[in-house]
Amino acid sequence: MNILILGATGRVGRQILSHALHDQHHVTVLVRNQEKLQINNEKLTIIQGNVLNKEEIGRVMNGMDVVISALNTDGTTTLSESMPLIIEAMENEGIKRIITIGTAGILQSRTTPDALRYQSSESKRKTTRAAEEHHKVYDLLSQSALEWTIVCPTYLPDGERTGNYRVERNLLPEGGAEISVPDTAEFAFGQINARDYINSRVGIAY
Repeated sequence: MNILILGATGRVGRQILSHALHDQHHVTVLVRNQEKLQINNEKLTIIQGNVLNKEEIGRVMNGMDVVISALNTDGTTTLSESMPLIIEAMENEGIKRIITIGTAGILQSRTTPDALRYQSSESKRKTTRAAEEHHKVYDLLSQSALEWTIVCPTYLPDGERTGNYRVERNLLPEGGAEISVPDTAEFAFGQINARDYINSRVGIAY
């Protein structure tokens, strides 16, 4: 399978990249700084570029089967500004499947079902800026014709891979307080061949 990974230098992105290479997929990554990814693998193509550049995004989509975005907010609007370009490039290339890493803040609230968690008393975060960025991405994907899945981890320590966690469509599993980076990456990568959560957000926690 030909996989494009965006955000491959981040905590979750690096782990997803490891899974993809371990499984012998052909992987292309678009990174701002090639120095951050010192990996030599014949199955890996590293392209230096910017997700906010329409031409560069269009070029790296060529021949891909699936797109995985582990881009994070980084205190910027990169997430919401890049997603329209990603969606357009995927549609132009006829690519249907995209898996993204979101945040538990954009899952539905249990206490206020018509609101998202970050809009309700469920969220303990003082700032909602990151959740608002992820909310924009969720809206954009919802309005597209793509087959999307947004993996929504709660508190995300580096931790260890346990392979033992709970997931729930559109909601955070009850009492879920954290999920490690390796377990989040494992679940997200597994969605490339799964059909269980097409056009859904997925809450993931222990």
